[in-house]
Amino acid sequence: MSQLVTWWRALSGPAKFRLYTRLTFHVAIVVVVVAMIATVAAPWSMVMIVFAGLVTLVAMDAQPDLATFSTVASRRWAATALTVTLSVLWLVAAVMVRVATDEAAADEARTVGMFAMLLATLALVPFLRHKWRVLLVISLATGLVFGQSWMSGLLLAAVVAATGFFVAGTTLLTVWGLRVVDELEHAKRVEAELQVAEERLRFARDLHDVVGRGFSAIAVKSELAVALSRAGDTERATAEMDEVKTLAVESMGQMRTLVRGYRNIDLRGEVAGARSLLSAVGCRLVVEGDAAKVPQRNHEVAAWVVREGTTNIVEHSSATTATLTLGAAGMSLRNNRPHGTAGERSGLRGLAERLAAVGADLDVVASDDDFTLEIHWENS
Repeated sequence: MSQLVTWWRALSGPAKFRLYTRLTFHVAIVVVVVAMIATVAAPWSMVMIVFAGLVTLVAMDAQPDLATFSTVASRRWAATALTVTLSVLWLVAAVMVRVATDEAAADEARTVGMFAMLLATLALVPFLRHKWRVLLVISLATGLVFGQSWMSGLLLAAVVAATGFFVAGTTLLTVWGLRVVDELEHAKRVEAELQVAEERLRFARDLHDVVGRGFSAIAVKSELAVALSRAGDTERATAEMDEVKTLAVESMGQMRTLVRGYRNIDLRGEVAGARSLLSAVGCRLVVEGDAAKVPQRNHEVAAWVVREGTTNIVEHSSATTATLTLGAAGMSLRNNRPHGTAGERSGLRGLAERLAAVGADLDVVASDDDFTLEIHWENS
């Protein structure tokens, strides 16, 4: 049971919705099959109803928007098998209505024909190209064939068409909902990836702006020094090489300054970035306390805790809520719906080393429901 609960919690929101939708369709089909069996008495009717129900279950799972394990090849034969099965069932019922010697047998045949029509509108018609035209044609045919007279046949056709439009429309709306959920999930992933890419581009742009000019000057002066040396003007060549050395030292210093500026992250900025990133993946961040309560000497390492903790939430959970607590004695970051174990999170080792360097302690509290990073500052 615990493994089942863990598996369910590990699923993303869209995956849970897809599973729920598929099971709903399957349960609906099973309920209809059981209801139809309860209304018929002839063995041939029961066998054909059960067989048609099984084929419908397979065909529904083979639809691209509802499938979990079905391949493209299975989708082709499943749709064909369902079409043939329901057509045969409908034709047999139509023949039995005409050759039945008593009204009870005719009514049972009509029930089987209606059942075939219902399954078609649920699992076959919604996925056809000209679905509404097909639905009108088979509704009219069903009404005329199974009606006891022309007037009753037309009335039956109208009822069948209305029911068919409702069932087919429900199926189409469900498929549309699944596509919307998938698109939203994809958009969240893309947004998170774009935020990472934007930060990389910003750093690359800053690196180019800071050291690009110095490297260009070094290249030009190096070429000039080589030319002067070959021309015998060693004094000017030496002077140019001294300038190259000076430029190289300056460029290295500028690059170190840039990297230090990149690494000296701001706690408030990281909290804002964490809220934005987690929101992009469907997780709400609640902040308790204030960054001002964190000792000034621990602001930088606290910012790294927020950054690494946010990365862990994105990569190792399906969290919907996270709570960041900031205080003078320490801080914590807790999220629900974790995946795996703490031992799988290699980034925590680097974070523990950063915290140890400033005398802080890192505790990891993990369970099936929550994952928490607890940090205690020095002398707290």
